[in-house]
Amino acid sequence: MSKPAIVVDHVSILFNLNKEKVDNLKEYIIKVLKRQLHFTEFWALQDINLVVEKGDRVGVLGFNGAGKSTLLKTIAGVLKPTKGSVKVDGVIAPMLELGAGFDTNYSGKENIYLYGATMGYSRKYIESKYDEIVEFSELKDFIDVPIKNYSSGMKARLGFAIASAVEPEVLILDEVLSVGDAKFRKKSENKIRSMFDKGVTVLFVSHSVEQVLRICNKAIILDHGKIIAQGTAEEICKLYQEMTDKK
Repeated sequence: MSKPAIVVDHVSILFNLNKEKVDNLKEYIIKVLKRQLHFTEFWALQDINLVVEKGDRVGVLGFNGAGKSTLLKTIAGVLKPTKGSVKVDGVIAPMLELGAGFDTNYSGKENIYLYGATMGYSRKYIESKYDEIVEFSELKDFIDVPIKNYSSGMKARLGFAIASAVEPEVLILDEVLSVGDAKFRKKSENKIRSMFDKGVTVLFVSHSVEQVLRICNKAIILDHGKIIAQGTAEEICKLYQEMTDKK
């Protein structure tokens, strides 16, 4: 029996929220030294247990503030658990905040290599994928333009094109299939679906029940940092729809 792709074991994440408004670093340091800073503890995730088998495609549903993005960032290694542990078996490609790693003073072309390097890929590998990335992003006419002149949609399209050009074993998607216009969203979804044939494991946050049903075979519902339901995509989407109707 193969090892699971993802094991989340009793994971909790604590954030300390600053109660006072601090205008600058100097004021912050003075308040720290005088012990005048007061924090509110906020548990973004509470005792999360989740096992994702290889090849599973798990939808993550929940209302705003439920902890969905925090869970994905923790699995991707962006956040460290306050309690518990996360184990991921395989090459992971997190598509969280698309384009967040771009240097706005560099051109689209330069950022393709930069972004690829931050994901751990060699220049030679990115070169082999360069034409595919540019074609998919539909930004050929703007590829030598500095990123600071891109719209947020253009940045997201380029970020998605780079992240989806690699061949991961675990794919983490945080509402990234909502970027761009309807035509690009459909193309993005088709790109993700084409990766399923290679047995990729997917963890997918979306507010769209229809999208989760199209892409996922399993799903969970997060509420106030806790998993309150998990099962097949059909069962969980039906339950989530009922919860949505009651709100």
